[in-house]
Amino acid sequence: MELRQIKYFIEVAKREHVTEAAHELHVAQSAVSRQIFNLEEELGVRLFFREGRNVKLTPIGERFLEHMMQAVKIIENAKREIEEYLDPEKGVVRIGFPSSLAAHTLPATISAFRKHYPEAKFQLNQGSYSYLIDGVVKGEFNLALIGPVPKKEKKIIGKTLFTEKIVALLPYNHRLANSPHLKLSQLRDDPFILFPQDFILREIIVKACSQLGFEPNVAFEGQDIDAIKGLVSAGLGVTLIPEITLIDSVPPSTVKIPLIEPSVTRTVGVIIPTDRKLLPTEMLFYEFLSEFFSMLDHFQN
Repeated sequence: MELRQIKYFIEVAKREHVTEAAHELHVAQSAVSRQIFNLEEELGVRLFFREGRNVKLTPIGERFLEHMMQAVKIIENAKREIEEYLDPEKGVVRIGFPSSLAAHTLPATISAFRKHYPEAKFQLNQGSYSYLIDGVVKGEFNLALIGPVPKKEKKIIGKTLFTEKIVALLPYNHRLANSPHLKLSQLRDDPFILFPQDFILREIIVKACSQLGFEPNVAFEGQDIDAIKGLVSAGLGVTLIPEITLIDSVPPSTVKIPLIEPSVTRTVGVIIPTDRKLLPTEMLFYEFLSEFFSMLDHFQN
């Protein structure tokens, strides 16, 4: 079994079409077909059903695909580890992050890191809370900035970097816009603008409201922080969002007000896998994160 055969097999499985796979691989269709045939002959099983011009994985083909994708990742990581062992300051950091950390936290961290290691490169993957955890577990990337830091996931380790406040964002003409601070119960009757169901920030807000005996009236939903800010700017409702997302500026026609009852917070940190080692450049970045946020905390206090 050759690595080339495995890569051809994975590409055909992804596209379910030999011609399209050959085009993506920049080789002749006959070459791809021949390698798939040779692979099936060697294994003694059919990996694909032929359906006209398309192909579908057989049940054993699906199992084989899972193993081969893991194998290719291991080989690629091994090659990268050797390259980064020779010069870790020029390697690649593959990292996931949520939209709430995209505007300030992630750029500030990367910028500070590259002052020390200017030739380091980054592959960035933005997604939801569950996407980030799943991505680290499956090896799509080896680190993810995340908030809150998960505590009960078996295949990842979480490290808290800082704790941030959740604040209220109101339209500028809201009845409470001039208040120095707010009790969450004062927003009981307001329309809320939140993330969709299953987003962790929504869960944090709904839980805080439920502790005070009410369920927020969700009038609108936004897929990311900027969408939610925009809907508040339009006067369509109120929201609670991490204060760090407002660090550079408060959106037009809105006001930011601290919450005092209850004080709503979330931890922000980094997760890594328990069953894989970080590659050298990733380890440099992982260790840098603790130093960077510890230093920020020192200056802020």
